[in-house]
Amino acid sequence: MHGCTTVLGKEHTTPTMPGEDTGDDVRKHLRPMDAFDPPAAAARARAAAGVNWHGRRTTGCRSGTTRPTRRALPSVVAPISTEGVTMPALDGMRVLDFTQYEAGPSCCQYLGWLGADVVKVEPPGGEPGRRTAAGDGKAQYYENYNANKRSVVVDVSTDAGRDLVRRLVTGFDVFVENQGPRVMEKLTLDPVALHAINPALIYTRIKGYGLSGPYAEYRSFDMLAQAAAGLFSLTGSADGPPVRPGGTFGDTATGAHAAMAILAAYVQRQRTGQGQVIEMSMHEVMTMFIRTTGLRGWDLEGPATPRIGNKLGGSPTDMYACTPFGPNDYVYVMAGTPRMWEALCKVLDRPDLLADPRFAHAAGRAEHEDLLNVEVAAWCRTKTKHEAMTLLADAGIAASAVMDTHDVFHDPHLLARDFVQEVSHPLYGTVLLLDKPFRLEKSDVPLQAAPVLGADPDSVLAAELGLTTHDLAALRDDGIIG
Repeated sequence: MHGCTTVLGKEHTTPTMPGEDTGDDVRKHLRPMDAFDPPAAAARARAAAGVNWHGRRTTGCRSGTTRPTRRALPSVVAPISTEGVTMPALDGMRVLDFTQYEAGPSCCQYLGWLGADVVKVEPPGGEPGRRTAAGDGKAQYYENYNANKRSVVVDVSTDAGRDLVRRLVTGFDVFVENQGPRVMEKLTLDPVALHAINPALIYTRIKGYGLSGPYAEYRSFDMLAQAAAGLFSLTGSADGPPVRPGGTFGDTATGAHAAMAILAAYVQRQRTGQGQVIEMSMHEVMTMFIRTTGLRGWDLEGPATPRIGNKLGGSPTDMYACTPFGPNDYVYVMAGTPRMWEALCKVLDRPDLLADPRFAHAAGRAEHEDLLNVEVAAWCRTKTKHEAMTLLADAGIAASAVMDTHDVFHDPHLLARDFVQEVSHPLYGTVLLLDKPFRLEKSDVPLQAAPVLGADPDSVLAAELGLTTHDLAALRDDGIIG
């Protein structure tokens, strides 16, 4: 028998089995977001309803573990209205976070910020990030990279602990790890082992130098990836040594890139039903950041790109000292376009500079940049960095005060946008966090503090694996879970 139905506004013929009316069972599992991906919506709704791709009932099957070789369009009544809907964008995605420190945790945090259910699996005592820069008892470093997650403690050095992780994997879409070389293979929690359990799993591996090549076995941290990618060589004054950039770009940028790759694999899996391995190299991610400042190095026959200090773009561009001349009392100015140059002369009340033929064109301003810097520096010394920023920016000139960390947390702009937040915490009362750096009009995911170590055994181990209170107590007594 065949039934002619409407699938998101299109007419399709789909098979049904005699004596079975599964349409209502499937429809009740649909969500407003399902209008954006009908095949994926149908697959999820059918799995939840216990109906396979051919309209037959299934028993004992977990969604995501099996997929057909050919996708058939199911019976879904539509269109589904999404007008005015506010919901987590990644509602339904489930992530097992087997990471430490920053690169892996930040990847999973991005997914959690978007609404994925992220469960962090940690060893007894917690991952090393909990003890990093935690001298006063507050693990601020850990808090910064583990918001919007749940936590379970599992000792994977034991057979029983590894078995728990394998059992958990069957109910998750994504697995992320950033352990050292060959650690996952030694634990038999590598892609081959976990794909044998859940073929639809998206297994993400974040490594310093990737999984192949002469550096693959080398240990790496954020700053090593930056050094290897050329960023140190581009940072510092022209006549000084290479300098480490201030931010941990290697870790957080790799985490963000990994999250983007996971989203792509997740969308692909909704269409194919297949999982895959994602390999991330911190080293390679960092090379993405020399494509502008290292541009001169693209001439392989010429010299390497030199350091140029604070100068980048048109002239005048530099960092200028401001009163009261503290260690961070500077304003950074980039007056690199003709309009900005004209505006700068007006702010400085120097019409003579605008009329000077030496500065009439960009080439002339670059040639005589030292003279211009003297004039701009003299004006900046009479202003605080915030005064200089306001006067220059209000005139249409690209300029910013050099904010220190104290300035950032009291920045009126960030505060007005509710980007700096104090979030309630069960141990600390509140914890100071920066919100997610993106805003989706129709995705609402409130910022949550990082989980207390092992806070969620009931909602994870009991709910996912059907473990009883007695089972959990026995595992705790044996030191398998915390």
